[in-house]
Amino acid sequence: MNLNEIPDRRQFLKWIAIGGVAGTFYSVRGAFAQELVRTPPQTEGPYYPTQLPLDQDNDLLIINDSITPAVGEILEVSGRVLTLAGNPVRNATVEIWQADNTGAYIHPRSAGHAKRDLNFQGYGRFETASDGEYRFRTIKPALYSGRTRHIHFKVRSAGRQDLTTQSYFQGEPQNARDGVLRGIRNERERASVIVAFTPIAGSKVAASAGRFDIVLAG
Repeated sequence: MNLNEIPDRRQFLKWIAIGGVAGTFYSVRGAFAQELVRTPPQTEGPYYPTQLPLDQDNDLLIINDSITPAVGEILEVSGRVLTLAGNPVRNATVEIWQADNTGAYIHPRSAGHAKRDLNFQGYGRFETASDGEYRFRTIKPALYSGRTRHIHFKVRSAGRQDLTTQSYFQGEPQNARDGVLRGIRNERERASVIVAFTPIAGSKVAASAGRFDIVLAG
């Protein structure tokens, strides 16, 4: 991969500031509340970081001002935090954590931790504004024993119970055998956490984008 083709941190944050891809996606409004389904809670798993990295922003591809990016297929993950009535949730903190391109987390008990990609941030957070929108730049996580491909999410919002859940990849063969995903008995709720990623037109690094709206109950 040509490093000159990878947007640096300042370019990515500028992209966030001007709205990024928000205008290219369908936005749910209160009038369509009957179509919403709550995002099901799921296990946090054993690999939530025991110590948060110094760099905790929403660009997991590059740590601080490093010139060496993480290895892997680049993903842009975005969505909105919404109520069941379809209203955006402002000032919600969205956290993600995931495996790197080798299948290792930044957690010390993760298999392969000692040989993980040290250029991958592994954890990020983003605070929503009035539109409830969040965005992350990351990589496609590798598979590891016992699980399908997934990204962990935790949403914290004042006055509401924290939601911990996971998102999955549409078309992933392991989905049908993943106990955590299949543990969601409600079919609509299960479908709501499976994300379709599509190539970004004109991307010089063959990045893909996916949309995952998070609907809070209560």
